[in-house]
Amino acid sequence: MDEVKQLVTDIKNGNLKPIYFLMGEEPYYIDKISDFIENSVLSEEERGFNQMVLYGRDVTVEDVVGHAKRFPMMAEYQVVIVKEAQDLSRTIEKFASYAANPQPTTILVIDYKYKKLDKRKALYKAINKVGVVFESKKLYENQVSDWIRRVLASKKYTITPKAAQMLVEFLGTDLSKINNELEKLQIILPKETQITPEHIEENIGISKDYNNFELRKAIGERNTQKTYKIIKYFGDNPKDNPMVVTVSLLFNFFSQLLHLHGLNDKSSRHVAQALKVNPYFVNEYLTAAKNYPMRKVSSVVATLREFDVKSKGVGSNAVSQGDLLKELMVRILN
Repeated sequence: MDEVKQLVTDIKNGNLKPIYFLMGEEPYYIDKISDFIENSVLSEEERGFNQMVLYGRDVTVEDVVGHAKRFPMMAEYQVVIVKEAQDLSRTIEKFASYAANPQPTTILVIDYKYKKLDKRKALYKAINKVGVVFESKKLYENQVSDWIRRVLASKKYTITPKAAQMLVEFLGTDLSKINNELEKLQIILPKETQITPEHIEENIGISKDYNNFELRKAIGERNTQKTYKIIKYFGDNPKDNPMVVTVSLLFNFFSQLLHLHGLNDKSSRHVAQALKVNPYFVNEYLTAAKNYPMRKVSSVVATLREFDVKSKGVGSNAVSQGDLLKELMVRILN
């Protein structure tokens, strides 16, 4: 995120490069940077003659280079943006000759999603000398809550740890999806608001009481009544609460408990660092570790592997999701 801010600042200050190669597994920042260049480098009057948006599936590398070698009309620069450039992956190295001697009055932006350049090859080396190679890395699940907090802070909002966790568990690590929901909340809620689970439930439709976060907590506390209430809700609403997601999250949770049992230092700070979790949730893990000795945790991990296969329909076609979840809870809690 800091690298993105610096890149945007440089562009705002007129420190422009002839080539921006935007690559990587996380499309969110690729789109953000590309859109910023598209909307800010040229004035509205200049864009008509000097800005071109191409798509990788519709052009060849030679077509792009031909456009890039043109001169701007009544402007200092022309901007050529190649979206979905991953469709040119088989011939992408052909850009190397242009990158070795780029047109100084052209700003060429290449959006290369879900892929990366080979740093040993000529194209990467050539662009790195004259332009910008930006890699947008996929965030791990434990990093997304902090990303949500930072994005909201930049807009003068705060969010409770539980509310952030609800978004992550419901939307996964897709930053574009999460950002769309955050933007909805910013339209509804005034600045300086602290976003709570109630706001998430009312405006996004994620239940604050019946979700995987609450299920994990109930299981960790061995709260049988609450666990089965949540499972019943999941069984009644299978489309909104797919079992495969629940099993995956519980597998991660018990794998972390296994790690926790192996730690010599079980102070809150060290546990948060070792498990890569928000310090707010450390007590939840410590409680669960007390309730589930290491041998039981190992047994639960094996059980979750078994039910991961069943949740995907292998050997359990005639069994409903609700019944599978009940069976799984019996195995975990007993």
